[in-house]
Amino acid sequence: MRGTIRWRAVWLGVFCGLLICAATPYNNAYLGATLLAGGHFPLAPFFILIWLTLFAALYVKIFRRSSFLNGMELITVWILSVVVSGVAYTGLARTFFVNITAPIHFATVGNRWSEVLHPLMSSKLHPTDASAVRALYNGLAGGANMSFSQVMAAIPWSAWAAPLIAWSVLILLSYMVMLCLVNLFSTQWIINERVNFPLLQAPRVMAGAFEEGRIWDFFTNRYLLMGVILSCFLHTVNGLHFYIPSVPEIPTLFLAGGYFPKVGLFSGFQKLKIYIYPAFIGFAFLTSRQISFSFWVFFMGGCIFYGVLSMLGMTIPSSALGVTFGPTLAQPEETQMVGAYGVFFLFIVWLARRHLVQTFGQAFSTKPQETTPSEWISARASLWGVIIGFILLLGWCVYFGMGVFPAILVLGAFFMVMLVATKTITQGGIPYFTLTAAPTDGLLGLFGSGFLSQIGLMLTVAMQKVLFVDLRESLMPSLVHAAKVTEAIRNKRRIVVGLSVVIVLSVAVSFAAMLFVCYKYGVRELHLDWTSTTSVGVYENVQRLIEAPAGPREWVVTYSIAGAVVMALLVLCYQRFPWWPLHPIGYLVTYSSAMRILWFSFFLGWLCNSLALRYGGVLLFKRLRFLFIGFIVGDFLMGGFWAIIGLWLGQSYQVLPS
Repeated sequence: MRGTIRWRAVWLGVFCGLLICAATPYNNAYLGATLLAGGHFPLAPFFILIWLTLFAALYVKIFRRSSFLNGMELITVWILSVVVSGVAYTGLARTFFVNITAPIHFATVGNRWSEVLHPLMSSKLHPTDASAVRALYNGLAGGANMSFSQVMAAIPWSAWAAPLIAWSVLILLSYMVMLCLVNLFSTQWIINERVNFPLLQAPRVMAGAFEEGRIWDFFTNRYLLMGVILSCFLHTVNGLHFYIPSVPEIPTLFLAGGYFPKVGLFSGFQKLKIYIYPAFIGFAFLTSRQISFSFWVFFMGGCIFYGVLSMLGMTIPSSALGVTFGPTLAQPEETQMVGAYGVFFLFIVWLARRHLVQTFGQAFSTKPQETTPSEWISARASLWGVIIGFILLLGWCVYFGMGVFPAILVLGAFFMVMLVATKTITQGGIPYFTLTAAPTDGLLGLFGSGFLSQIGLMLTVAMQKVLFVDLRESLMPSLVHAAKVTEAIRNKRRIVVGLSVVIVLSVAVSFAAMLFVCYKYGVRELHLDWTSTTSVGVYENVQRLIEAPAGPREWVVTYSIAGAVVMALLVLCYQRFPWWPLHPIGYLVTYSSAMRILWFSFFLGWLCNSLALRYGGVLLFKRLRFLFIGFIVGDFLMGGFWAIIGLWLGQSYQVLPS
């Protein structure tokens, strides 16, 4: 698909993205329905793309004229809504308001937060009006019966003005740096490395079929229909069971841990679970075999490693970790990822070294620089965007009390982890991703808490919680996908305008929508227990470090070094030996909670992919590809269907993991 796009596609994509941002807090936080924007292949944008494509195809068939949108424009509408779909929930708004108000609302005489934490909090970053915070958690008096306009008018905007402005500066500067980083590395990843981008295969095939006038052949493909029917049957039965328990359920979760001993080599499999998600199996089939093989093999290896340590009597207690902020970090062994992330970051930079050196060489040149097909703006402009954005972020941190050197370390760790996670998600085709260790876990484990002042520590963990730790719906991977699907567009300036407008407006719409839901019903009545629990846990850990500063952790340093060595060996083998079967990114997700859900999907996807190519060749693979795309289409059609049903019934069957 090549050509230009019209403004109508850009503004339709902006509208769809903002509509999703406006609806997500009510759907997810209040109704607890199927997530509209969960993961890195969000439900709502793909559901819209399917029906928009069908509507456009019917328009052509009925009126016998060219469509109001071509294939490239359909994919543009989709990607613009994908980019911002997560901002309204886990990508930003889900934890934002609880994060900045938890030290105030949950302060008690027993935890002494008013004595320890409150003096460190700036009134420009945290609301100081106790009644405004109390109403956020309890809801406005009679708020449940108020109209939209009444609730919006009753929100104490004056209490929120300063924090929203201050945090929005950080958020938008961070998004600017992410956008520039993606544009800077897009040439390397898309053109030089020719990354497969498995999560883009289904929408690109569908939009390509529309562009070529084969859309009805696509939707009537027997393999695709078979996949759609199987997925729809599964979720129809299980959806009916959710609402009518007497309807039999088709199991999609199997607890396999009971088949393994509690001690010995296989003791690490005690919590093993097998999840069946047809869409995830579809993504895994579309992923390269080396990567899908590496994901489940490293996950199995991580479980065996626990057993090996147990047999050797080297089981280290969790207390050896000290105070941590990682989403799923539970054992010292898992801090291997700290070193692994660092080495893989160096590997990413090393692979792009020629492009980066050339860009640095052109940084001070006045000659016009042409963009590559994958770039929205020139690499030189991206480099300056990263530098200027980082300096402004550094100034933001220093203004609010952090030292210059600690701020450099913290921001560097944040964006290093974001870059590595982005490469892992986009190249690995991971629709659902979680970090093991947080960026600050590496800094605190290696340097201790002494390099941060008390205000610096407080500010660091709040910043991390806002943008850099809950990466299930983060912005940066979606920007990489946007760079890939728009590489054939000639008038890229329109894409830049669309991305800039939708990102800025999505933050405003998401904040307003979340404040509306919170003040109408109260945080206590919403499905935000996880948010409250994790936010309180963060500040409890801050208090521990303030009252008892910690030095470097011996076992964290040890396992970080071990992880760095393992990753270095994996990278070396991957680069030097063509026959080497393991990809380094498989090691990066060994202990991610996402892999506990996805490992079996990647196993089945790898197995089917390998068998198809081995016994049927490329021809059979191309045919079966539609079966697995059908799994994706079927799951997301049913996800959208049950989400709509949930709007009326007040609760919804969950097609995809939350």
